[in-house]
Amino acid sequence: MEIRQLEYFVAVCKEMHFSRAAEKLCTTQSNLSQQIKFLENELGLPLFDRLGRRIALTDAGRILLEQAHQIFERIDYIKGAITDLKQMEGGKLDIGILPGDGDLLFDALLIDFHRRYPKLTISVTETMDVYEQVVDGKRDLGVTTLPQNPDERIITIPLFHEEFALAVPYDHPVAKSKAIPFEQLQQLKMVMFGPEHQITKIIRTCCQEHGIEINTPIVTSTLSTLLSLVAQGIGVAVLPRMLLDYLHHDRISTVTLLNPTPSQEICILYRTDRFLGQAAKVFIEELQSFIRSVAASTKSLG
Repeated sequence: MEIRQLEYFVAVCKEMHFSRAAEKLCTTQSNLSQQIKFLENELGLPLFDRLGRRIALTDAGRILLEQAHQIFERIDYIKGAITDLKQMEGGKLDIGILPGDGDLLFDALLIDFHRRYPKLTISVTETMDVYEQVVDGKRDLGVTTLPQNPDERIITIPLFHEEFALAVPYDHPVAKSKAIPFEQLQQLKMVMFGPEHQITKIIRTCCQEHGIEINTPIVTSTLSTLLSLVAQGIGVAVLPRMLLDYLHHDRISTVTLLNPTPSQEICILYRTDRFLGQAAKVFIEELQSFIRSVAASTKSLG
């Protein structure tokens, strides 16, 4: 059994058509059919049922397809490991993060990381589908909320416990309070992210659990706009406390929310069956170190 034969077999499975598969492989249909026949002879069972002009996988074909995918994943892993060995600082790193986290986690960190590893190409994408994209192999790493029932291929590394607080204009009456009950939000004019945003989902869940309805908010899709609206006195917003402390906006005060204090667990995640290069390992260490330093500096400010 040869790798090339498995590639031909997988191509036919993808197209479910010999001539289209042959075209994609830049070979002749007769050669493709011959290679599949070699495989079937070696295994002693047919891989496809020929149903007129249509074909369908047999039980043996389904077993071989499942194993072929695993074989090619291991080949990709080997190639990645060898490439990484050749160029420890080179290559690409694709990271998915939740919208808004770039302002806290990545802006300053990426600048320092790029200066240290200038050969490495880093792509950071804000998306609400971080977990799904890592599972699908679209991202090397993800920084997101801790999944409830993660795929068995997913490794999660706890990063920090994120509490949310109320951002209010510095001259707002509530700014004089160190803390207010969560239910008091229903008395305030809110500015928020859209309904698909993770922070909005957390706020809505807390409201539902405690029978609270908040005023119809002004909705925006960007953190900078939301902060500007708060600073101008248009409304108040619920945001990560660490983010507010880190940005330290001179026209915004931070007030603790009680009963409940909304929170979530943030983690790093990646797939165990994909090669995790040295660049990704170093980045994880740098991110963990950066979070510790941010937590320490914001604590000292408090």
